[in-house]
Amino acid sequence: MSLLRITFLAILPIFFFGSCKQSPSNNDKQDKPEAVESEPVLSDSIADPIVKEVEEDVFVLTEENAIDFFFDYQKNLKTTQVKLTTSMGSFTVELYDNVPYHKANFIYLTKKGYFDNTMFHRVVKDFIIQGGNADNKETAAKRKAIGRYLLPPDTRKGYKHHRGTISMPSSEIDNPHMLASPYEFFIVVTKPGSYHLDGDFTPFGKVVSGMDVVDNINQQPVDSGDWPMKNIYILKAEIVE
Repeated sequence: MSLLRITFLAILPIFFFGSCKQSPSNNDKQDKPEAVESEPVLSDSIADPIVKEVEEDVFVLTEENAIDFFFDYQKNLKTTQVKLTTSMGSFTVELYDNVPYHKANFIYLTKKGYFDNTMFHRVVKDFIIQGGNADNKETAAKRKAIGRYLLPPDTRKGYKHHRGTISMPSSEIDNPHMLASPYEFFIVVTKPGSYHLDGDFTPFGKVVSGMDVVDNINQQPVDSGDWPMKNIYILKAEIVE
């Protein structure tokens, strides 16, 4: 079966966090997403505010503690919406309450400021836009400070990959159970949806306003690796109270 894995594009050759199991060919792009993780490489010259924060606050998410942490974190969450302001406009996503780990993860990263100054680094026309990565040291430092972990899939809640669905790609390194890589996300633009993704990836919300902005991002020119020719930034992600 042809696998189009929604790719965690490496943060360019020096700072890549990971690359997909294999990059999809042009003929594969409409099938299934792919993704991968590896430890970010940080130079000694990286700005130290985030590193110093890690030294002062020793809590870092890991494979061993992430599930317990998000189980407790999601118990009292009232938030259901996150607004993403991009260099091409803003849109808002509604997060599903009954997909607790993915919802909690997205809110946690939002509150930590992780998505700020990241990019929509992969765009496949009439299929998806993918965000949460960037070719800058700041993003590498943020990932290092927050931690290295994966999330369990949660695909049995009845949600489909309809147009406007926000979902999470899966890591492809030693990952037979399709655990989700937490730092990136993709949004389906296909009409009426991309239902071949159901069962393999976890929908955890949907766009409730600003879908025209998502569509506009999806129509931007890209290079041979699906990276937009002109950088499209997530300027800020913020909780909608």
